[in-house]
Amino acid sequence: MNDLVGQYFDAAVAHLQRVRTEEAEAIERAAALLAEAVAENRRIFAFGAGHSSLPAQDVVYRAGGLVVFNLLNVPGMTGVNVMPAPLGSALERVSGLATATLDLTPATAGDLLFVISLSGRQVMPVELAAHARARGLRVVGVTSLDYPGRVSSQHPSGTYLKDHCDVVLDNKIEVGDHELSHPGVETGFGSVSTIVTSALMQAVVASAVGRLADQGITPPLFRSGNVDGGTDWNAKLMVEHADRIYYSF
Repeated sequence: MNDLVGQYFDAAVAHLQRVRTEEAEAIERAAALLAEAVAENRRIFAFGAGHSSLPAQDVVYRAGGLVVFNLLNVPGMTGVNVMPAPLGSALERVSGLATATLDLTPATAGDLLFVISLSGRQVMPVELAAHARARGLRVVGVTSLDYPGRVSSQHPSGTYLKDHCDVVLDNKIEVGDHELSHPGVETGFGSVSTIVTSALMQAVVASAVGRLADQGITPPLFRSGNVDGGTDWNAKLMVEHADRIYYSF
């Protein structure tokens, strides 16, 4: 195995192990909020900008996922599908876009929003989290606590995502988001932020599912559409929970 390949996998595994240990309590607190939201028929949303949208998408409309998890799809923020690609980064610094999107959903006080932002410094995630809490939503922030204090906030308040959350999940990613180096390369490379952040989100879902089952509540979970009967199963659940699903029309 190429040494850099081994270094990359070692870095990813080490981060996962560290997050598993150090974020265990925060994961359970986030899972408790998620289980409560499901049990109380609350609305549940996940948001991330740019590559931070990938862990948000990973818990929406997928096999083994909660049927009632919705992506807060802010225009231009889903991955790198916007052209030109730097426009997505520019839009993350625009005030009002994400909050207007949230306001156009049926979200109300008591609903739950996951906001994912690696640095937690840009206008959009900070503004969205603050606005959601002002409206009475509960907010779980998924971010790196290595950034605040080492990089400046881009929000006029000088605050970060972490400052506007009910629960913060720290993915432990260091400033710069790279794990590897090479003497012939001028910058670092080998990011594990998506792996670790997606694992955090999936861990929260897993714990919430267990909590619901322990309470005698059947968690509304998708089956794979690639197994016999999966599509029919999923269609049935989507009809049953149509009042809390916003990705099917």
